[in-house]
Amino acid sequence: MRRVAAFLSALLLVTTACSTGDDAVVAGGEFQLVAPNGETKLRYEGDERKALGDLTGPSLMEDGRTISLAKDFAGQVVVVNIWGAWCPPCRTEAPELQQVQDEKGALGVRVLGVDVKETSTELPRDFMRNRGLTYPSIYDESGRAMLAFRGLHPNTVPSTFVLDRRHRVAAAFLGGVIASDLMPVVDRLAAES
Repeated sequence: MRRVAAFLSALLLVTTACSTGDDAVVAGGEFQLVAPNGETKLRYEGDERKALGDLTGPSLMEDGRTISLAKDFAGQVVVVNIWGAWCPPCRTEAPELQQVQDEKGALGVRVLGVDVKETSTELPRDFMRNRGLTYPSIYDESGRAMLAFRGLHPNTVPSTFVLDRRHRVAAAFLGGVIASDLMPVVDRLAAES
């Protein structure tokens, strides 16, 4: 009985320490991924949508250029894809993402890649060139860009997030996607005022 009481006291102390003080996380601010019951396809409506954190980083294809979600994609529906040249499902979904960019670009829909877990730009650049991909990608060697995706496990590659025009997360796909998964979502978001 003493062990149970000691455990509960310690748990209460840890819980309290994590939820108080000047550095406590304020609920309801930025997006934080929660996948109830292990769901891999998530939708967020109205007030459920939360803004993605600061997503910025060096361009994979253009040396010296920084890509910023807020500046470069203002007012656009954005499909953000977390990928790596080493990732087999990413090879299948990359042309599908290009199709979304090509077919829905006129509606204000853009695709943005975030290339992760690479040790140089050589392989991911070849990956994009060989597949004729024209959408930009952030080269996230340091993992800083991934901080915008609070709650996303670093090994959840590929993952795709669809943002509304205010860059709030409207849908998340934790795993590979194809164009037909994304088209109805981006059409609906592009039609929103």
